[in-house]
Amino acid sequence: QVQLVESGGGLVQAGGSLRLSCAASGRTFSVYAMGWFRQAPGKEREFVARISRSGGSTYYADSVKGRFTISRDNAKNTVYLQMNSLKPEDTAVYYCAAGPGVSSWSGSYDYWGQGTQVTVSS
Repeated sequence: QVQLVESGGGLVQAGGSLRLSCAASGRTFSVYAMGWFRQAPGKEREFVARISRSGGSTYYADSVKGRFTISRDNAKNTVYLQMNSLKPEDTAVYYCAAGPGVSSWSGSYDYWGQGTQVTVSS
């Protein structure tokens, strides 16, 4: 089993920045593609960003493209989400996930973290 623990969430003013981290333990981290998803109250979980096993390929939702950057450090078993120019609509619980291959579909991911709250004030 793979355990994922997110950190770095918090309260930030619109236009500010946060960096989320997801630390993994268990099976070799480099085996998995990683994704970030978010879920606001009353809404379905939505795709935010993904990164391939080696880190060579990334993809972003249109809503965050140009503002968010996903990266990974396999030596540290950690994936990151750098969030800049935050907007109130970015407010959500953010989850990292691990799966066998890159995908924007939440159902393709096998392991999920507990989530970290990001709140952006206007």
